Amino acid sequence: MSSRPATASPAGPAGPSASFSWFGSPGRRAQSQPDATELELGGRLVVSADFSIPLAVRWRYSRADPLAVSLDVVTGVKPDVRWAFARDLLWDGLRAPAGLGDVRIWPPCPCHGRPDLRILLRGKDGSALVDIPSKPVRTWLSKECFALVPHEAEAEHIDWETEMGHMMS
Repeated sequence: MSSRPATASPAGPAGPSASFSWFGSPGRRAQSQPDATELELGGRLVVSADFSIPLAVRWRYSRADPLAVSLDVVTGVKPDVRWAFARDLLWDGLRAPAGLGDVRIWPPCPCHGRPDLRILLRGKDGSALVDIPSKPVRTWLSKECFALVPHEAEAEHIDWETEMGHMMS
């Protein structure tokens, strides 16, 4: 049995491929603005130990919400499925298992033939296990996200008056 899961891909010229991406080459940065950055990647929805389906994901980070990253699963039908969680959770998950509850992250595990970051997303309607290439995510976090808002400087970028207004209303 192969250590790489079987793949499924949409009909068309792409055919089955472990590197399939709706965005073209894996790790392509969609855009970077003065206050925000995005990273588009091809990933895999893990269906079973032997079967996965290609999918496209988009990471987003904004100085306006300095504690969180969002992960959009591009479905081809609007709206995309969006998950938001702590930027530190993603950073920690690149090095060691991290998270409790709705979002759990495991780093690549080369000893078991898994080179990707694995993310478990749980919601009231079900759960999804997604594999995403780790190197582009690590580079994006370290070179773009932490450049916008350095680690442990997040509180300096929060508009506390606005946040208090939300809490009081």
